[in-house]
Amino acid sequence: MEKPLAHKVRPHDLKNIVGQHHLLGEDSVLSSLIANETIPSMIFFGPPGTGKTTTAIAIAEALGRPYRLFNAVTDNKKKLDQLFVEAEMSRGLVVIVDEVHRLNKDKQDILLPHIESGLITMIGATTANPYFSINPAIRSRVHLFEFLPLTQDDLIDILHRASESIKPKTVEDEVIRSLALSANGDARYALNALDILAKSTQDNQLNMNHLSRLSLSMNITMDKDGDNYYDALSAFQKSIRGSDVNAALYYLAKLVQVGDFDSIERRLITIAYEDIGLANPALCARVVSAIEGARKIGFPEARIPLSAVVIECALSPKSKSAEAGIDAALQVVKNTAHQVPKYLRLNAVGVDDEDMYDYSRSDLWHKIQYLPDEIRNDVYYVPQNMNSAEKTYASNDEALKKYRRSNNLRALKAQKK
Repeated sequence: MEKPLAHKVRPHDLKNIVGQHHLLGEDSVLSSLIANETIPSMIFFGPPGTGKTTTAIAIAEALGRPYRLFNAVTDNKKKLDQLFVEAEMSRGLVVIVDEVHRLNKDKQDILLPHIESGLITMIGATTANPYFSINPAIRSRVHLFEFLPLTQDDLIDILHRASESIKPKTVEDEVIRSLALSANGDARYALNALDILAKSTQDNQLNMNHLSRLSLSMNITMDKDGDNYYDALSAFQKSIRGSDVNAALYYLAKLVQVGDFDSIERRLITIAYEDIGLANPALCARVVSAIEGARKIGFPEARIPLSAVVIECALSPKSKSAEAGIDAALQVVKNTAHQVPKYLRLNAVGVDDEDMYDYSRSDLWHKIQYLPDEIRNDVYYVPQNMNSAEKTYASNDEALKKYRRSNNLRALKAQKK
């Protein structure tokens, strides 16, 4: 069988890999590691067609290291055992794991100790976000490197190089630009489109008429104005935060078009609790319910509940007080160390009975000082949107502060007596 064009033109030399300058450019981290002739176990993550597996193979070849490919979905434990035997006989074996986020527990249990001991060097490749999809046990043993979508110029360069492999056929520059523009940063997609374009006609001069006759299902709506996938996600959240309902729907449409429900789900839930939060707590719950319903019915119908909550989120009052509050508390926790007051500890030692936390006195609970003495006056929650919902929370908070200012532990102790 004839190999696809993307396979034929895959570069095996790091110098011929296009894009990812932040990782492979001069003085970049991967280039420096290779120059020092050492590489750790790593996971490359990013959109499809950005060169993750290609780079992994090129790194192994640049270092003269033996390597083997392992697919986390289709390959089994027996193959892993064979790789470990080979690694014992040939130190420095690189195991390139495609779809690494799909490793099941059995495969992980076998793989982890050999990564940790250095018997093998694993280079994983995944399109999933490793902070959500990679098991923490794997994540703690590897270094993570993000691959970015290729730029239009990168794709034009790749397509021009690939066009040498389809001679005597030639490709007009306009066709190259159109394929690059519609590929949404995915070199494999662009090369597959060029491949089918070349094979679908007997003509040697490939022009826009040939391309239009193919009616290729390209991601034009996702990248026709030059922005990439992550830019669309960012603009989606910023449009909702800025209460521009039409822009929010536009960017939702771009995300729906590519069908990445997982990213839509994560971003919408984040938006609900980060940007709307206490200004409209009921909406946060409705967003989660809408996403659950959308997942059950799937696309294309899933666009309807998603649209409903996006409109609501865009037009809802906003408050970032929850995010600001936890960030302020985290800053204190990172920079200081204060002990929990003795009377709040689970097993308090050296505290008189009358000073202990009284589980039977609910009337006193709201008057107790809960913060350590050193930071008893710290304020982390600051109301930001005084609409009906957060105004109620703010009012309750202020009333409780007054109680605690006017009552201290000595007073509570006197009341108990």
